[in-house]
Amino acid sequence: MTTSTGATAEFFPTLTPTNDRIALQSGDQTWTYAALHQRVNQLASGLLAARADLQEERVAFFMPASLDYVTTLLGVWRAGGIAVPLNVAAAIPELDHALSCAGVTRLLVSNADDPALTDLKALCQLLQIQLISLAEVLNSVGESATTKLPALTPERRAMILFTSGTTNKPKGVVSTHKNIRAQITTLLKAWAWQPDDAIPLFLPLHHIHGIINVLCCGLWMGARVSLFAKFDMEAILDQVAARKYTVFMAVPTIYVKLIQHLESLDDTRRHAFCAGFRAMRLNISGSAACPVKLYQQWQALTGQTLLERYGMTEIGMGLSNPYHGERRAGAVGIPLPGVDAKLFDDNGDIIAEAGTPGEIRIRGDNVFLEYWNNPSATAESFVDGWFRTGDVAVREDGYYRIMGRSSVDIIKSGGYKLSALEIEGTLLDHEKISECAVIGIEDETWGEAVTAFVVLKPGQELTKPELKSWCESRMSPYKIPKQLRLVAALPRNAMGKVMKPELRKI
Repeated sequence: MTTSTGATAEFFPTLTPTNDRIALQSGDQTWTYAALHQRVNQLASGLLAARADLQEERVAFFMPASLDYVTTLLGVWRAGGIAVPLNVAAAIPELDHALSCAGVTRLLVSNADDPALTDLKALCQLLQIQLISLAEVLNSVGESATTKLPALTPERRAMILFTSGTTNKPKGVVSTHKNIRAQITTLLKAWAWQPDDAIPLFLPLHHIHGIINVLCCGLWMGARVSLFAKFDMEAILDQVAARKYTVFMAVPTIYVKLIQHLESLDDTRRHAFCAGFRAMRLNISGSAACPVKLYQQWQALTGQTLLERYGMTEIGMGLSNPYHGERRAGAVGIPLPGVDAKLFDDNGDIIAEAGTPGEIRIRGDNVFLEYWNNPSATAESFVDGWFRTGDVAVREDGYYRIMGRSSVDIIKSGGYKLSALEIEGTLLDHEKISECAVIGIEDETWGEAVTAFVVLKPGQELTKPELKSWCESRMSPYKIPKQLRLVAALPRNAMGKVMKPELRKI
């Protein structure tokens, strides 16, 4: 990086003109770190044009996992801008909110002439945002660009990601270069990343899981990242069977789909795929709670003990089961290196006793700077330097177990505080249930009545009395669902999280 007076943020030490290791792969195409370094600097120079520094200009991009996406993310950072990755599956009103909230000035796409972008073009015209093809910016300077690039201090804003919006309007989460570096380097150490690692990237790239945990960790370490525009099960499994990957990261819904597919195959094919997973050094599950049943099914099929961790847009990753040591089903582990985590009660006091529920609060360099242009929400989210996650957990032998999000997963029924996630985990053991979600519905008698929304396996039927009878030997009476709603599917966001506010509308 260009140096100047004062500290500068380290910028992907593997991106050098002489690094001929493979950085990215897409199908049969590969790109070295040297080629990526040249392309990133070329884009940064094109974005700068005659300017010396983008000075935290918000530059958005609308692209799936691809060479163009990686070039744009790193190029915006390298030019001193704030990267705003957009959800390629978002509806126009959602994109309108993100672009307007962040005050975006330019929006990069792979091909501005793509007819599928007609509505997005119209939105950009309305918002007076310049929509540009990536190639246009690259060609404006040529491959031999030598523009001097700005120094990046750790405190500078680097990225705005939007919260999932499961409980309210999505907020723009601002991370600095220091935050991003802390999030990356913590995971490199905790999960023992190695330069010889190879990982598939098929997760949405408007979310911290795909951006930091997979892409940035892989590139910072010098590993190989295989890019998929979407989850292509057949192509990914072929690579798994060929032993092309050493690390695999996915959300629980992906593991569910993989298990269902693997169990439908003949013995020879299933063995080949399962052996490919077994040969990897690490399989990770995150972004939503991993049911114990799923954890056990994956272990039985592949021999892999899933590593579950806990994080969110505002903090990156905060807790994790250990890479070396005991991984506990149903637990999200212990605080990561450099991360302070405590449980707090309703009075704001630290909870010292094991087994007592409390809100998780986090401190560390990994914690975001602010919500963009929303000082009141920022102030409400911090108490004495601790970020309030809104998630409730208990600590057992040092390991944290998530009970749920206080606003949607903690049900206050009959004087008890119940964990919706715990009840869901039990219901998933029912032989007729494929998926379920539990919420509390306002009730005069109970305060909130435990209500289960259930997706049945094909050809199955289930009645409320039948479910009640089954539950009686498996959970306390006050946890048994008072209402049963059978649905064809659960509403989920791009990361597989159930949107429980949508269930309330039903």
